[in-house]
Amino acid sequence: MKNDVITTPKIKLEVKVERPKLHKVILVNDDFTPREFVVRILKAEFRVTEDQAQRVMITAHQRGSCVVSVYTKDVAEAKATNATDAGRSKGYPLLFTTEPEE
Repeated sequence: MKNDVITTPKIKLEVKVERPKLHKVILVNDDFTPREFVVRILKAEFRVTEDQAQRVMITAHQRGSCVVSVYTKDVAEAKATNATDAGRSKGYPLLFTTEPEE
């Protein structure tokens, strides 16, 4: 009788968990939405302080746009949509967009 040795290769599965891709929420400047309203929306939707909201609003005003914050894609899109909708509901062309962070 032969001694047949059966070997089974040991396979080690390595699961790599990637961090979710982050997206920037960007405030786009317009010449119609009142500054106080923009600040109110920034404070309410993005939970920033009065000072932070003022800085974001002024930067967007001077440069045309400003990154408000960075979130996972779903959260960024939801916040941008909520903030934009809040402006539209008052008749303002307020616009927040998202884009992937490099």
